[in-house]
Amino acid sequence: MSEPIVFISHFRIKQGALESVQEITRDVTELLQREKPETLLFLSYVDDAGEVISFLHAFADSDAMDIHSEGSDERAKAAYEYVEPAGWEFYGSPSAAALEGVRQAAASASVTLSIQPHYVSGFLRLVPG
Repeated sequence: MSEPIVFISHFRIKQGALESVQEITRDVTELLQREKPETLLFLSYVDDAGEVISFLHAFADSDAMDIHSEGSDERAKAAYEYVEPAGWEFYGSPSAAALEGVRQAAASASVTLSIQPHYVSGFLRLVPG
């Protein structure tokens, strides 16, 4: 049985870069919505101080996450002009390649990586009701 995966990434926004981060985030959101139909959820939130942005991703399974990750190095490279990693969280079991990539990035940036791999139950309601 395939199991859903939720991936949350947190980034510190560089001084004076909030407006640029918001603009890039809107552009990336449009791109992902158009080009990554396997991505069930992609949301971003900024804290009250405008210092941290977090991205929430949801995928039906690890294959969908791998498809979403294609091109992520280029997207990250552009974003890192304005943000720096603050930590990552996995809920579910990503592919070995995805997990290793994020482990390496977390180690390189000296940030935390939290993994809760065992899915228990839940649902994602796409339409209220």
